Amino acid sequence: MTEQLDGQRRWYDRDPILSKAVKIIETSDDSLQIQIALNLIKIIVEHNIDDESYSSMDEIIESANEGQEVGTSRWYDIDDTLRTAIQLLKGCSEEMQGKLAQDIATIVAESLNKLDHRKFYQLKV
Repeated sequence: MTEQLDGQRRWYDRDPILSKAVKIIETSDDSLQIQIALNLIKIIVEHNIDDESYSSMDEIIESANEGQEVGTSRWYDIDDTLRTAIQLLKGCSEEMQGKLAQDIATIVAESLNKLDHRKFYQLKV
C-alpha cells in the first residue's frame, strides 16, 4: 500500500532532494543500505536528544515504530535497521529531512570513494 500525500505517491516524494536520496538508498546494495541506515539513526538520535525531544535512544526507536504496520510490503521493510531509519526519517520535520538528504548524499559519496579506493588497491597488488 502506498501513501498519497499532496498528489505524490510517497511521503518522501514531496521534496525532490529527499526523494533522490531515498531512491539512492533503495537502489544501493545491502551493505551500503545498512551503513546509511545506521548513520541516519545516529544523526536523528543525536538531533532528537540535543533538542530534548526524547530522553533516550529506546524512546526514539519506540516512537519510530508506534502505529506502524510491520510487514514486508515496502522496500525498506526487509531489514529492521533499514525500516527503523526510514521511519525515523519520516518522523522528522521537513527541514530536518532536507538536511538528512544532504547527509545521505555525503555518506553515499564517501562509501563509493572507499569502495573505489579498495578496488584500485586490489588491482595494484
